[in-house]
Amino acid sequence: MDDGVDGANASVTEVLREDPTMAALIDRHGPLDVAPADDEFGRLCTSIVNQQLSTASAAAIRERFVDVLGGKPTPDRVLDADESALREAGLSGTKVEYLRNVAAAFRDDERDFTREGLADLSDEAVVDALTEIHGVGAWTARMYLIFALGREDVLPLGDLAVRKGIEQTYNDDEELSRAEMREIGEAWRPYRSYGTRYIWAEYES
Repeated sequence: MDDGVDGANASVTEVLREDPTMAALIDRHGPLDVAPADDEFGRLCTSIVNQQLSTASAAAIRERFVDVLGGKPTPDRVLDADESALREAGLSGTKVEYLRNVAAAFRDDERDFTREGLADLSDEAVVDALTEIHGVGAWTARMYLIFALGREDVLPLGDLAVRKGIEQTYNDDEELSRAEMREIGEAWRPYRSYGTRYIWAEYES
């Protein structure tokens, strides 16, 4: 099968295909990319909206959230938005607080959470910096690493779908310890974010 990838993605596929189970997922789902987001703040807002929600519920609330803001999320729009309107859009009071905390952090001139601002930090240092914001936990920070910053070697075992997907794909739905899952993920280094994307794709299919 032609993977439809070249350059960096060809080397990703070459590494992942050394794992026969992952090779089958690549054949089934085709090329999947890990690329930095155009809008890091908007991507972080999406992760906060998505916390503990099904994909369908999250998508509907996210759409209403953007409608309330009157356009794509920016720190100023989030801080200026009417709280009752945000609540009516389906956001809990806690999530409204978290979104405002993130907006304030992004507007803080002392800190830079953009890809350029975090470029010199390791993945774990980025997680540490982000989780200083009240409302950003380790799961949200690791989603930011993958989907906002395009970091290529993240294995977010705090994500239920990743754990269930690994168990489904590698162990016939039987339970695995996180240590066992990390061992499975070792075969995908240094491209565990791509391996994670294939696990998600398989779990959601």
